[in-house]
Amino acid sequence: MDRGTDRDASLGRGTGDGAAAGAAEAGRVPLAVVVVDRDGLVSHWSRGAWRLFGIAKDEAIGRPAADLLPVSGALPEEDGDLPDEAPSAWDGPVPALESSLDGPLPYPAAGRARLSVPGREPDGGAEDVGRARADVLWWAYPLAGPGRERLLVLAADAAAVGDEGEDPGAGAPCERVVPAFALHTDFPGAEELARRLPEILPGTSVRESARIVAQVLELGYPVLEFSRNERVPVTPDWGVSRRAGRLARRQRAARALAAGEPVPRDLLDDGEDLEYAAVRERLEFLNEVSGRIGTSLDLSRTIDEVSTAVVPRFTDVACTYLREQVVAGEGFPEGAPDATTLWHRVALEHTDEPGRWDDTVPVGESLQIPAHTPFFQCMTTGEPILVPHIGEEMGQAIAEQFEKRDMRPFLTHRSMLIVPLKARNVVLGFMVLLRHPERPEFNDMDRVTGAELAARAALVLDNARMYTHQESVAETLQDSMLPHIPPHRAGCDIATRYLPGTLLGRVGGDWFDSVKLPGARTALVVGDVMGHGLNSAAMMGQLRTAVQTMAALDLPPARLLRNLDDLAQRLGDSYLATCLYAVYDPIAGELHLANAGHIPPVLVRAGDGRSELLGLPTGAPVGVGGVPFEAVRVRVRPGDRLVMCTDGLVEMRGEDIGVRLAALCESAAHPAASMDDACDTIIRALNTRGGRKDDVALLMARLNGIAPDDVAEWRLARDPAEVRRARAVVRERLHAWQLAGLADQAELLAGELVTNAVRHSRGGPVALRLVRGDTLLCEVDDDDHDLPTLLSAGPGDESGRGLRVVSTLAREWGASRTATGKSVWFELTLPRR
Repeated sequence: MDRGTDRDASLGRGTGDGAAAGAAEAGRVPLAVVVVDRDGLVSHWSRGAWRLFGIAKDEAIGRPAADLLPVSGALPEEDGDLPDEAPSAWDGPVPALESSLDGPLPYPAAGRARLSVPGREPDGGAEDVGRARADVLWWAYPLAGPGRERLLVLAADAAAVGDEGEDPGAGAPCERVVPAFALHTDFPGAEELARRLPEILPGTSVRESARIVAQVLELGYPVLEFSRNERVPVTPDWGVSRRAGRLARRQRAARALAAGEPVPRDLLDDGEDLEYAAVRERLEFLNEVSGRIGTSLDLSRTIDEVSTAVVPRFTDVACTYLREQVVAGEGFPEGAPDATTLWHRVALEHTDEPGRWDDTVPVGESLQIPAHTPFFQCMTTGEPILVPHIGEEMGQAIAEQFEKRDMRPFLTHRSMLIVPLKARNVVLGFMVLLRHPERPEFNDMDRVTGAELAARAALVLDNARMYTHQESVAETLQDSMLPHIPPHRAGCDIATRYLPGTLLGRVGGDWFDSVKLPGARTALVVGDVMGHGLNSAAMMGQLRTAVQTMAALDLPPARLLRNLDDLAQRLGDSYLATCLYAVYDPIAGELHLANAGHIPPVLVRAGDGRSELLGLPTGAPVGVGGVPFEAVRVRVRPGDRLVMCTDGLVEMRGEDIGVRLAALCESAAHPAASMDDACDTIIRALNTRGGRKDDVALLMARLNGIAPDDVAEWRLARDPAEVRRARAVVRERLHAWQLAGLADQAELLAGELVTNAVRHSRGGPVALRLVRGDTLLCEVDDDDHDLPTLLSAGPGDESGRGLRVVSTLAREWGASRTATGKSVWFELTLPRR
């Protein structure tokens, strides 16, 4: 078992990091590690065993363990080496080490004994100086598994422990005395290390073994230590405390019961019978497991906690299945599950060799459970199913129900317990628990214990499922209310970010938006509804829709906020929100902004990279009422960037808002390769601490502008003859822009719009404008405020076909009111170059 690798272990009474195994320093005592096979022969003898017992490894391997570890009996009270208080801690007979070595040991055992060992030179030399008696603390653990190893024995020098300064008889807390392992290895590869690790760490799962190896290799340390909080089956106190004495008596009673012998009454605690003791131990186990699961509402983590809680302490294999709706965080259909129900295998924990189950029972597989199996009976009845022993015939019958895979090696000669994961009268899933043939078979008490464990786990899983469902609903609601803004508008590029609040739920009232306006203009909006949760999100949706509607009417910024304030008051007294509304005109190179109690925007100049907070009249939040809103105009140049955000990005408890705004300006001015990179830079710079409670909305626009050479305008008289002129100038301009391929289509559609404008104008001039940007935009303005309507023209109708032609041939078209009348426009897609 050693094969060129030396393993030591130590007994930790502290948490000192980085201590080498076997180092006799403060808080650490060397441990001897001995493994005994099923014939009672020593198969592993560590360096610590050589130090403690004075027997070389070559002399120990293959010899009977009872010959190498002769026990001279329990420690006498008059032994001067023991503290005076030690005898008072004794509470009955001490379990003998030789009984653990000679006979079967179904439960972990521990004790303190006198061993007769050869004397050693103080420097560790090999010269024998006679026989000596060693005061030894020992632990014995039965090994369950397919190998020949039967027993793991750990031993420590009690005198070395006493040097720690503790009073051995004072009953120091058991939690401070925990065997901790250290591994010194010259293995060439991780796979070999992962495979051999369970040899000295019996019961270690495949996942835990892989994690340990990965951690050792990644950190580069040759020492692996287990925390003192890692629970082991037996942690006796010095001098064997009353609790350890009770454990020892119960173990002896269990051995007598297994051998069919009567249990002596002196092994029972003050009239306590064995059944009561077993029930109490199982309740302690359930209480401990309940404390380990449900530490979070994350479904995946909860599943892992449930699996690792029962392996290897209660079972050797634990396979967990959940219904499809649980994994997806959805609701359940009515009725009990049946043969068509889809189940997901979400976890598999076992103590077998790594990779044995992977091909036949892969985690993540979706399947339907065959009807003629105990698994189907459990999921349909909601009751635990106990199969104490799976014989050849039953294993064959179960395996035949699963096509294209041979499950007999995983089931035959094992004990199986299937427990339903049932909560609120709904079966969420089930767990298949298997024990190796070397372990005691599941019995009725195990069935009760497993059912209770599954019930507690199911409640935790259902809470996690409902939380996942609610979180999914919240995310869906938030995503549906946030717009998907195109990255390019006429004369500007736009990038956005939204971060949900991390402390107060994923649903908030922050939003951003971008609205296409007549004249190649773009409206940019950022708002923040006060409060959190579904109510704030619903209010945000109402206000965002109202802003879009009023922006489409081309209302000036101050007037739009005034109308929004009136709407918020009509919706209710609790409707309060801040809002920043800006209109960018790329042809005029101008921003028109109004603010309703919001964080001021940042303008980054393209020339020198200087950034500044725009000094806007702050105004009051919408919903307050009776407060005027003012708008300002700001000249901008091509390449300038406008940054608008909500207060969740700049407000941080304990920090001055002025400092945070300065940080916003500085991060906004940082050079970036793209708009997305610029947004990420701002988020990283200001989101420096965890626990941000408020959600964040960020909108950045690069104001590219539209060059004068890409704009052409004409004034037309209210005369039908001007329609021909309009068609001619459109064709001429498109040829000049090298867009001759669009000339026929644009000429036709422009003639229809000019014809309508001339016909419905009230006497004023008609304006025609072409704008070349990402698309070809054609606008026709007149002084009539009535918007045109798309009609269905009959065969005999003389009108109503013009807009139908525009709607059919144009990429997009629309109409909106202006201060002097209306504007009707259409867009054509530019040909690819």
